[in-house]
Amino acid sequence: MKKLFLYSLLLLTFVAKSQVKDKNLPKGNEAFVDKKYADAEADFRISQSKNPKKAIASYNLGNSIYRQNQYGESKYQFAKAIKMAKTRPEKQQAFHNLGNAFMNEKDYSNAVEAYKNALRNNPSDEETRYNYALAKEYLKNNPPKDDKKKDKDKKDKDKKDDKKKDENKDKKDNKGKDQDDKNKDGKDNKDGKDKNEGKPQPQPGGISKQRLENMMDAVNNEEKKVQDKVNLQKVKANPKKAEKDW
Repeated sequence: MKKLFLYSLLLLTFVAKSQVKDKNLPKGNEAFVDKKYADAEADFRISQSKNPKKAIASYNLGNSIYRQNQYGESKYQFAKAIKMAKTRPEKQQAFHNLGNAFMNEKDYSNAVEAYKNALRNNPSDEETRYNYALAKEYLKNNPPKDDKKKDKDKKDKDKKDDKKKDENKDKKDNKGKDQDDKNKDGKDNKDGKDKNEGKPQPQPGGISKQRLENMMDAVNNEEKKVQDKVNLQKVKANPKKAEKDW
């Protein structure tokens, strides 16, 4: 990434306006100039606790955190400084550094807005104008993803997942039902006490032994009837001659 201009002069220009009793603020400034950013952060936090409504402590604290590459936390402090700032220069420099924090997080949309707000408070500042142009260039080359498309893709994925879960549930239920039927049939066969108990069991071919015997009996009876009928016809056809009574 091309060089960003960072405002750190506020650390010194605000010293004269700070309260004399606040010894931690100037100590933090000295540590910051010596690039002892962790020490500066500690002093600025104490200063902020003593003067919670002063923009200077929050702004200086944001700068010391920013120098430690903690951009997310520095944004919070810059935002507090903007809220409590009394003058336009204070707001301009806080917005400027807030934009830098967004740039380092590759949040170019918010960086553009932050620099734009900085320019509203000081339209002639060249460093802010440079950073603003740079942020717009990065935003153009790295457009944000379409949130609506992301939401649609997520909904489609959720629907597919739900459908897959339902299909798996149906398969599981059907498998369980088949197993229950199988277990039930196995139990009936094992106990031998089902509704067919006492009845002839089917033989290969689908006809039981008893039924086959009954069929044979019926056939034999029919044959007997036919034979009896034939015999009767023979009797009628050959009547015996009566003995002549002389």
